[in-house]
Amino acid sequence: MSTIYDVKASDLVGSTAEKLKGLISKPPEYISVAKSSSNRDRPPSSPDFWYMRSASILRQVYLNGPIGVSRLRTRYGGRKQHVVHRQHRARAGGSLITDSLRELEKAKLVKRSKLGREITPQGRSMLDKISTELSKSRA
Repeated sequence: MSTIYDVKASDLVGSTAEKLKGLISKPPEYISVAKSSSNRDRPPSSPDFWYMRSASILRQVYLNGPIGVSRLRTRYGGRKQHVVHRQHRARAGGSLITDSLRELEKAKLVKRSKLGREITPQGRSMLDKISTELSKSRA
């Protein structure tokens, strides 16, 4: 049995996003209008952005949990471009991450603790099963 450390992150996130489409609810209405971070120029154009970001957050909770919204905002942020000034670091928006974590909690894949969000045994099992399927299909 393989774990998430044995497969490529992009493959794991893509496969997990497909599984999450049946587990978590529809994306919030603001997702088509709001940018994911202040350093972005436009809102996300992919129709599966909500599920891809939720899968990526689930992977980050697995790897770095317990983890809070603040550290995830730093993780998904980037450099903000200025016309005249130097570039500065910008954190990602918190509402998208918070709403995604709430949906993952409803699906019982993530739980709250005093230190932040942790992955549940169901979430760990789901990611490990997807990793095993990916490693078998690749071999």
